[in-house]
Amino acid sequence: MTFKLKNNIITTKQLLHILLMCVLCLLSAEVKAQTTLSKKSKQKIDSLILAKPQTYDQINTVVKYSKKDTLLLRYFAARADKSKYFVGASYAYNQLGTVYRNLSQYKKAIQLHKLGLEASTLADNIEFKVYSLNMLGVDYRRIDAIRTALDYNQQALELAESVKKPSKDLKRSINVSLNSIGNLYHSLEQYNLAINRYNASLKIEEELGNKLGLAINYQNIGEALEEQGKLEEALEKYRTSLAYNEEIDSDKGQVICNNSIAQVYLKQNKTKKAIVLLETALVGAKQIGDKYITAFVEANMGWAYMQLNKIEKAENHIKRSLEIGKDQGIPRIIALGTKRLSELEQLKGNHDNALTYYKRAIELEKKISSTRNIRYANDVILRYENEKINNEIENLRKDNEIVKLKLKKNRATLLIIGISLVLLMVVLFVFYKQNQLTSDKKMLTLEQTMLRSQMNPHFLFNSLNSIKLYIINNEKKNAVHYLNKFSKLVRKILEASSLREISLEDELETVSLYMHIENIRFSNKIDFTVDVDRDVDVNQVKIPSLILQPFLENALWHGLSSKKGNKKIHLHISKQDEEFIIIRITDNGIGRAASEKIKEAKVLKRKSLGIDITKERLKNFSKDYLNSFKVEFIDLKDEGKKALGTEVILTIPII
Repeated sequence: MTFKLKNNIITTKQLLHILLMCVLCLLSAEVKAQTTLSKKSKQKIDSLILAKPQTYDQINTVVKYSKKDTLLLRYFAARADKSKYFVGASYAYNQLGTVYRNLSQYKKAIQLHKLGLEASTLADNIEFKVYSLNMLGVDYRRIDAIRTALDYNQQALELAESVKKPSKDLKRSINVSLNSIGNLYHSLEQYNLAINRYNASLKIEEELGNKLGLAINYQNIGEALEEQGKLEEALEKYRTSLAYNEEIDSDKGQVICNNSIAQVYLKQNKTKKAIVLLETALVGAKQIGDKYITAFVEANMGWAYMQLNKIEKAENHIKRSLEIGKDQGIPRIIALGTKRLSELEQLKGNHDNALTYYKRAIELEKKISSTRNIRYANDVILRYENEKINNEIENLRKDNEIVKLKLKKNRATLLIIGISLVLLMVVLFVFYKQNQLTSDKKMLTLEQTMLRSQMNPHFLFNSLNSIKLYIINNEKKNAVHYLNKFSKLVRKILEASSLREISLEDELETVSLYMHIENIRFSNKIDFTVDVDRDVDVNQVKIPSLILQPFLENALWHGLSSKKGNKKIHLHISKQDEEFIIIRITDNGIGRAASEKIKEAKVLKRKSLGIDITKERLKNFSKDYLNSFKVEFIDLKDEGKKALGTEVILTIPII
């Protein structure tokens, strides 16, 4: 055969040669690209070995995207061994083992996981020892070597639980052990015990937030429920597992879940729905290269087509399942395939062949779960449970001893604290009483000083002298009138001095008497007025006794005594709100500035303590109230800044 192109003749041989050259060029480019990628990967591994991280997570952060690259993992293992970085070597061997297990090459997987265990032993790293032991348990469980699988998983669990404060990675390994032991309970048809193990693992996975672990546990619980005939509950668990697998984009997990859901549909005679899921699962299983899962999907496909009475299709799928089982040496798949062939022959009407296959399937199932295996598994599980209970009892005993010691220590501490509190209370009480006595003494001193201020000799002498003048001038009526006023004032002052507080009405009566008597000396030229707002109940409002007299005395002798002409003092009482009353004492005297100048010019300077004492008494009085007092002095002036007098504003709490 020849081809014509632009007047040239090309033979078939030449065309094949050209095509071959093109293919070689493409392969060469691909190999070159892979070599470049390999160099980058090698650099990454060399840097990792140089850093020598010691935990699974630290190594996995660097290698996690290359965990299926067998060439890279072998390079990592060899370089780590050479550098005596045994933790890294253990990681690499275990990942290689997992890759081969997923390809159903169990002998290689076991060999590599054993190398991982040796490396972790050399590294003396519990985390990687537990991980390696668990991986070996999974390998042997895949080939139905129950005793060996249980030994490895049991060792892993006991070693992990010996660590008091396990790391996050060690907790994950505990979950793998619990899952594996749960699967063994499952094999022994102890489904409730299996579910308990899965739930224990599920709880830890929730704490860790490990969605892959959650997916696996929900799948396992679903399988146990399915074996118990609880199909709807099983479906719910499978669908939960599928949702987690879809979330983490796990192809393998999705295949397993779809196969399990389809299996429940087959038991519910929903064959068409089952076939749709099984076809998807079969494509996925072949893509990931897991022959173990592929064999189970093929067996279920055969079962589905049997339900549809499509004998030929059913037979093809069942035989493919059997071929995988025999090729990989997996007794469970061989037993399942043989059982399906028995059902197929029964459907064909070949009862003798059906019986032969059935007997062979029963023999295989007995071989898988022999009495010796079951007894051994039970013994190991019981031994583990007993050891765990004994350990818990021992831990409780130790905890009890610790609690007793703590109680003794706490009792002693409480006794010391109690004695200290009693002593503190005594000290505080003594301090309080002493403070109260000091306060009372101070109040008594203030009251005595105030009384002396109210009854000062100058006032008494001047008052009596004024009365004497009335007598001399034969003004008997005025003399008697003012003598009565004077005696009444003295009596009121003496009575008030024994009281801490009096009504505002009594106080106003006292100051009115005082002003009446003092006015004699000013020839009754002082216009003294009192103005009380209607909302002020003078009988109910309480104020410190003899509190206003010092301010009135100040107004008289410093404001009005040097003033010529009209002299006024106005006392106005109002209520600011429900908490305060306002007392304003206003005079039209010479003002504080002018008064101070006169005082400075005097030869004899008498210090007035009345205002200071009054402020101190107001301070003590206000301690019993939620609010404090206030005293303000305001200089009254006209627009030309000329003094018009002084205003004193007292703000006194009443609630």
